[in-house]
Amino acid sequence: MLARSPSLTPLLALGALRSPFKRPAATADFPRTRLVLPGLRVDLARLAAYERVCGFATGEDALPVTYPHVLGFPLAMSLMSGRDFPLPLLGLVHTSIEITRYRALAATGEYELTVFVDGLAPHRRGTEAAVVTELRVGEEVVWESVSTYLARHRTKETDRERDRERHEPLPGVDEWRLAGDIGRRYAAASGDRNPIHLYPLTARLFGFPRAIAHGMWTAARCLAAHGTPQAVLVRAEFRAPVLLPGTVTYAADGERFELCGGDRVHVTGGVHSLA
Repeated sequence: MLARSPSLTPLLALGALRSPFKRPAATADFPRTRLVLPGLRVDLARLAAYERVCGFATGEDALPVTYPHVLGFPLAMSLMSGRDFPLPLLGLVHTSIEITRYRALAATGEYELTVFVDGLAPHRRGTEAAVVTELRVGEEVVWESVSTYLARHRTKETDRERDRERHEPLPGVDEWRLAGDIGRRYAAASGDRNPIHLYPLTARLFGFPRAIAHGMWTAARCLAAHGTPQAVLVRAEFRAPVLLPGTVTYAADGERFELCGGDRVHVTGGVHSLA
């Protein structure tokens, strides 16, 4: 049981220091700890900053569908930066998220947050970890998510690229010109100050030519444009980084959405009503 949410910056630093000593494998042991933070209340100023940078409406007594991920992220980092987590935090890639919101969530409400590692699985490019986040009101789970994080390393399938599901491109809805400071603005609102998202220089240290947008910012921006019912299942897959500054096309058709840059697909996803 936690008294307060941990600070992200020391956890990122600790995870980076421990990364060279990790030996990722799908058969490795992983922490079974469940981190629980009771009595959680949302900082409304930070929420408003998050809503503005992601394109959600501001001033409403409601949490955007992606915001509980922000609340749970420090707890997830506490687990993934730990000595007993087998995947290196440096280079860990957020590959997908599945969110289930069972009802509307008041921004002024009080919640209990739980985060745990659900398991490891082999991936053609390495090992993937599944991290579960749950938000409760009393005993009722009102929101939950499963995020997958990939640690890349050599596998038997590394050189045999598996074909992705192919489909016709979705019709373009809008073109977005992304400013170079999107990563810094989202970092200030979310607390996720991974250096690959902040400046060209810090991104180049990790092999990127420019800073890249947070995957969860791209998902949130698409969902703000798409809209979500109160009871909803959301899936998003992060396929390629979005370089900043840049221009991308938001595309959608019915339940499906995409974020593309030229012929490159950055994010694919779907919004499915539970009503």
